Amino acid sequence: MGSGQSTPKITAQDRAILDLKLQRDKLKQYQKKIQVILEREHQIAKSHLIAGDKDRALIALRRRIYQQSLLLRTDEQLVALEQLVSTIEFSLVEVSVLHGLKQGNEVLKEIHREMSLESVERLMEETHEAREYQREIGNLLANQLTLEDEDAVQAELLELQAEHLEPPIQPMLPSAPKEQPVAHKTEGDPYHSITVK
Repeated sequence: MGSGQSTPKITAQDRAILDLKLQRDKLKQYQKKIQVILEREHQIAKSHLIAGDKDRALIALRRRIYQQSLLLRTDEQLVALEQLVSTIEFSLVEVSVLHGLKQGNEVLKEIHREMSLESVERLMEETHEAREYQREIGNLLANQLTLEDEDAVQAELLELQAEHLEPPIQPMLPSAPKEQPVAHKTEGDPYHSITVK
């Protein structure tokens, strides 16, 4: 069951990118080492200066300057490596895109072979013939109706048109009163002091 597993295929491009990234990591480690040396040389120069040994302090500062130049060169090499890795990775993407375009063109060619101009014209002609045939069937059916049947069809058509053209009937609502209500005051009932007549 598990013996059929395939291992991922490592291409030459994958190996090249991996090697470049390993070199990049080594350069970063080297930079860290130089940073430690720079700090140590600075401390040595400081301690010699405090001790009054100016010549040894100068030697330590010269070594520090040399280490700084090495650090700048490793920075340049690191930038070059990262640009190279990015260029290779982008080129691989371009190759993949070109491969996809090539496959797409092949599919389009195959579709065009299946759908030639002649087959499209033949299909359009068959569709036209089918519509003509359908129209002939409709004419035959219309000619077989008697005059009474044709009159009934026309009457039903007019009835349907009348149903759709007539406005819907509005329900009748009562009309509003024309006289103003009159208010009368009744005595003894504080809650119903006004009555409408």
